[in-house]
Amino acid sequence: MIELKIPGRGTIQLQHLVSDVNGTLALDGHLIPGVSSALTALGDHLQLHLLTADTRGRQSTIDDQLGLRAVRILEGAESQTKAEYVIKLGAETVVAIGQGNNDAGMLREASIGIALLSHEGLAYRALQNADVLVTDILSALDLLKYPIRLVATLRQ
Repeated sequence: MIELKIPGRGTIQLQHLVSDVNGTLALDGHLIPGVSSALTALGDHLQLHLLTADTRGRQSTIDDQLGLRAVRILEGAESQTKAEYVIKLGAETVVAIGQGNNDAGMLREASIGIALLSHEGLAYRALQNADVLVTDILSALDLLKYPIRLVATLRQ
């Protein structure tokens, strides 16, 4: 668990990290360097959940590299499906990371939504529904590794 005491917002106890895969953790179907070790370190504090439509068809390889099994999201209503997944976990305990249009719902529902400007871009709807914007996935994961950074960004 990661506990954040955010002035003006209260205490948040994060238990789950929900992340999109393609465009977020991977580029063109290949895991971004440094992501595996960063996720492994966070796994001591948060339960890791990967959601993907497996656009590039390489998710099995990424699963093997991370030692995780991503949840496959069926085509159609992807944003809603991801949002419902976050709600079922207990949205108040979730930090979500994504950049695509289909990530907007989970970013909105999560206690903290982190949007990133990836090499694939950043969908406007994802940005609208996020609490924080970062320039890359390693910066997003560093916010969780050093949570005082999130406190400084989110305090009111």
